[in-house]
Amino acid sequence: MDDFAEGALPLARTGGAPLWAQLEAELRRRLDLDHFVERFPTDRELVDIYEVSRHTARHAVNRLNADGLIKRSRGIGTVIDRASFEQSLGALYSLFSSVEGQGVHQHSDVLELGVVTDPIAASRLDLPADSELVYLSRLRFAGDEPLALDRVWMPKDLAAPLLDVDFSHTALYDELVRIGGFRPNRGWERITPIVPDVEQAKLLGLPEVTAAFCLERRGCHDDRAVEWRVTLIRGDRFSFLADWSSGQAAGLRLSPHEH
Repeated sequence: MDDFAEGALPLARTGGAPLWAQLEAELRRRLDLDHFVERFPTDRELVDIYEVSRHTARHAVNRLNADGLIKRSRGIGTVIDRASFEQSLGALYSLFSSVEGQGVHQHSDVLELGVVTDPIAASRLDLPADSELVYLSRLRFAGDEPLALDRVWMPKDLAAPLLDVDFSHTALYDELVRIGGFRPNRGWERITPIVPDVEQAKLLGLPEVTAAFCLERRGCHDDRAVEWRVTLIRGDRFSFLADWSSGQAAGLRLSPHEH
């Protein structure tokens, strides 16, 4: 217990937030500082270190478990588990559904939602360079930790009703179905490792010079391009899985921009 007590900050006993909320914040702080490299303290150790009830300790730990920072299971105890997510390739997927499908709450901070012109995005959508596009930029969270910086451009004539949507907790594709009865049913996606710039790394909570995935997606509904998406996603919390079997043809292909 002495090792766990080192570096612990006392909780306020009068005024301020409830003890369980203070303890949760304190444990998050210590997780960020890598205080629990060997193992996570037991409820009994938290009770002794922070002089709180077992109920208070359990409530704080359960909050961390719900946000995917730790994993609590019978017979194993509590281990650090900054939730990571694995996504199969070769099919349309929603980041919203991928995260929530693993039992972790997903929400977004909307950084920008409006009408813009963007020659590069317009060209990906097979539109003239000066076309008006609906642009949505979001910082996506898994639990309380940032997971991805997601930016998407869509033709204004299709997506204008989305300007009134609250995107803090909803999936873009679900909203497309709601307003227009469609979602992308074909397209391509390219995944490239990059080092985010300083501002991007700060938004994602990454140390400087840490790699991330850059996902570029062109989504179409039948023969019309309906989305151009560029997403930066943390490489330490997300991975991609490709299925294969004997007899499948495989090989290099040109970049979609070169076809």
